[in-house]
Amino acid sequence: MHNTEPAEPAGSSSGSERFKALEAESDIAADYLEELLDIADLDGDIDMDVDGDRAAVSIVGAELNNLVGENGKVLEALQELTRLAVYRETGERSRLMLDVSNYRANRKAELEEVGRKAVEEVKATGESVRLDPMTPFERKVVHDVVAAAGLTSESEGEEPRRRVVVQPS
Repeated sequence: MHNTEPAEPAGSSSGSERFKALEAESDIAADYLEELLDIADLDGDIDMDVDGDRAAVSIVGAELNNLVGENGKVLEALQELTRLAVYRETGERSRLMLDVSNYRANRKAELEEVGRKAVEEVKATGESVRLDPMTPFERKVVHDVVAAAGLTSESEGEEPRRRVVVQPS
């Protein structure tokens, strides 16, 4: 079941064209994911939206933990497959964000707290704080929290051991 209710942002006609392209990405992704759910015999509703400059698709329902996997690894793989399905149809690289059973939304809230605690520690000690390795999505959430607090951060290391280092200002 599709649920599409994004509100079109104000802007120029090129903004409107970009919004329509993101809606099309959401539609393609939803169709692909519906087929996948049918093949796997899983029940879930698909919600589509446009979040800033990217399409966002969520699958909600009971018994979907297998689509998330340990630490979101299956979700990451499913997102990449969905992005490939969109690319196959549009010829354009997609930055589509996929969530299953609100895993990313809940993880984002946890990571925002990790970022706030790191900021507090850096401000209290004046020393850099190195966080545990994270996915690109997770690092972006922490970088945003750090920047909003007026500090700087950078990523170091190689995937899959890449981590955020929060630095004093």
